[in-house]
Amino acid sequence: MEHRLSKRVQGKLGLLVYKRGMPVATGQIRDASKRGLFIATDYTDVQLNQTLELEFRFPEKKEKQFRRLTAHVVRKSDKGIGVDFEGVENDGFTVSSLIHWLKKHYLATNYFPVRRPAY
Repeated sequence: MEHRLSKRVQGKLGLLVYKRGMPVATGQIRDASKRGLFIATDYTDVQLNQTLELEFRFPEKKEKQFRRLTAHVVRKSDKGIGVDFEGVENDGFTVSSLIHWLKKHYLATNYFPVRRPAY
């Protein structure tokens, strides 16, 4: 039986995975909570407890700003990775905004392709 400390919200939102400041993979958020995310990805070069940065943006917003969260890996599977925000510094507003966006857009959203940012 699974015990979660916070409610999960299903959704789909593309993101980039960074390791030590370098983009290493693309993925798609499949569910989120205040404590973490499950990211669908085929990226396998990751270890449990490893710290990653995750970059995303909300597609329909007029602002083109990318948002970043830091998390550490707590689960690996052939379908993706589970990450946790516990013990890392993040902007609470960004986490709340992500969860709110996923709740609002889940039913109407099929897929958002991941695009590399143009820096």
